[in-house]
Amino acid sequence: FSTSRQTLMWIPDSFFSSLLSGRISTLRDETGAIFIDRDPTAFAPILNFLRTKELDLRGVNISILRHEAEFYGITPLVRRLLLCEELDRSSCGSVLFHGYLPPPAIPARKSSPASAASASSSEERPGPSGAEGFTRVGPPPHPSLSGPPGTDDNHKLGPVVDPRKVLIIAGHHNWIVAAYAHFVICYRIKESSGWQQVFSSPYLDWTIERIALNAKVVGGPHGDKDKMVAAASESSIILWSIQDGGSGNEIGVFSLGVPVDDLFFIGNQLVATSHTGKVGVWNAVTQHWQVQDVVPITSCDTAGSFLLLGCNNGSIYYIDMQKFPLRMKDNDLLVTELYHDPSNDAITALSVYLTPKTSVSGNWIEIAYGTSSGAVRVIVQHPETVGSGPQLFQTFTVHRSPVTKIMLSEKHLVSVCADNNHVRTWTVTRFRGMISTQPGSTPLASFKILSLEETESHGSYCSGNDIGPFGERDDQQVFIQKVIPIINKLFVRLSSTGKRICEVQSVDGTTISCFMVRECEGSSRMGSRPRRYLFTGHGNGSIQMWDLTTAMDIANKGEERKREDVGGPTEEELLQLLDQCDLSTSRCATPNISPAPSMLHHTRLRESCSSLQLQAPEPIPESQATYGAVRPYRESPLLARARRTESFHSYR
Repeated sequence: FSTSRQTLMWIPDSFFSSLLSGRISTLRDETGAIFIDRDPTAFAPILNFLRTKELDLRGVNISILRHEAEFYGITPLVRRLLLCEELDRSSCGSVLFHGYLPPPAIPARKSSPASAASASSSEERPGPSGAEGFTRVGPPPHPSLSGPPGTDDNHKLGPVVDPRKVLIIAGHHNWIVAAYAHFVICYRIKESSGWQQVFSSPYLDWTIERIALNAKVVGGPHGDKDKMVAAASESSIILWSIQDGGSGNEIGVFSLGVPVDDLFFIGNQLVATSHTGKVGVWNAVTQHWQVQDVVPITSCDTAGSFLLLGCNNGSIYYIDMQKFPLRMKDNDLLVTELYHDPSNDAITALSVYLTPKTSVSGNWIEIAYGTSSGAVRVIVQHPETVGSGPQLFQTFTVHRSPVTKIMLSEKHLVSVCADNNHVRTWTVTRFRGMISTQPGSTPLASFKILSLEETESHGSYCSGNDIGPFGERDDQQVFIQKVIPIINKLFVRLSSTGKRICEVQSVDGTTISCFMVRECEGSSRMGSRPRRYLFTGHGNGSIQMWDLTTAMDIANKGEERKREDVGGPTEEELLQLLDQCDLSTSRCATPNISPAPSMLHHTRLRESCSSLQLQAPEPIPESQATYGAVRPYRESPLLARARRTESFHSYR
């Protein structure tokens, strides 16, 4: 490039004024020209702006140009480009933004004098970069949640958890519950007043990993208007009853004896399962907590009053919660084997579909399941085969990795395997509501829901960042894609085809720490339909809501669909997102002599929670596909824990 000194010097305190005044050392070639190690493509419009004070943006990426203008210190140009970028941004969000719940007040901590001294030294410790108030996950010092006498687990320290960050969001009917590190908050929506906070739990001395909500309890301890909220950490579970006015009472603290992997309600019953093979049940009518031993569990699903368990011995078992407890002589739950996989593979994913015939005859049920070998099978029980149990209907062997998720709905069969969340989908043919072989299930799509995760993430991460699919079985279902752990953007994609419906970005720039999709009945007027919302929890403690019903309507009309083949992030979008985490320790064909530092952009992403762990704490096994300190896929927590702690074949 050739230009005059006057052109480069008319903006004071810029890179060029410092360069030409000698404050910055120069490197010249053999002709005496100054060499600047920057992109010449982006430099051309900057030089033209210095010449004419006008800007031509044709064929120019505004973000890249602003980055270069900031490097050169061209302040007038930077301001113009920032205004251009802000044209499509608003602190009030886009047309899909539905609401904002501010961060709640953290409940006062009630600690006994004996534990006050130890709490200040062992629990609250400085977090990364000197951040105060971060806690490390350790044993629960709560008196009723402590372990057996004589046990000392103080050496067990987990990842740092920010007490302000939303860890998990769960919902039921018109209620949602948000779990923070040491307390939970319940919200309720009414058509007239919108979302209102109705319950805040006391401060807990242990870190929450699982939550469950039941907004319609029949025959509860204080009447039918009770709501119930449960939270679990390690093997302990605490249960609250919430009255209609918002006051809450602690029902009790229960122990499963082993780590809780899943926590949910089936009717009035609170159910907790563990991969080790234990099922805990609390009944709202009998006020009784019961723990049952079964075969080690690798998946589970519910259907009406039934709990179905997929186990590592290849069997599917079921428990009828309506008959609790059935065997009165020994007070055991009646666990019945429903089906056994012909290849004896572990049942790693399970999905039950109740057809319209189920409510009529009660004998028609369809189950899709995936195995540790990658097989996808569909079994059907209809009235003609009641005596002999479910019959194998279809088998697909398209996955080469264990199946981690499966969903059988009215129109589609969707399976996800452990290979970077690889998804395969099929269309399902039905006749009078029942699955049919004519013409049968036909392949529909193949895509991936890439989702990186910190290697040392907290136990709540899997619960709070589940990709789905979300939605009713008779409607279009969606995946939610969170590409990297520390990000303020999510991609919403159809579960059947992988096509992108929309993308949402936090309105205040804070990172999205968890998410959940839920349908809410916002209106009681006749003819009004439930609306589907995406709830996002954030690092600063806020909750933001997005209207997916509107997004689906817009996508179906094609008003925002310029390219029909857009699915997840494009190559350019993915590379831009990956700039925000360190992948420098990945094994590749070319040796990496000098690993690049992390490229986390604090100016674009205001992070208020713990930072990404950039170094693996121990050597990475060659059998595990790991990139730096992030995993390229996330197995289901049941399968992951089962793989870590025990062999699938040792129990056969």
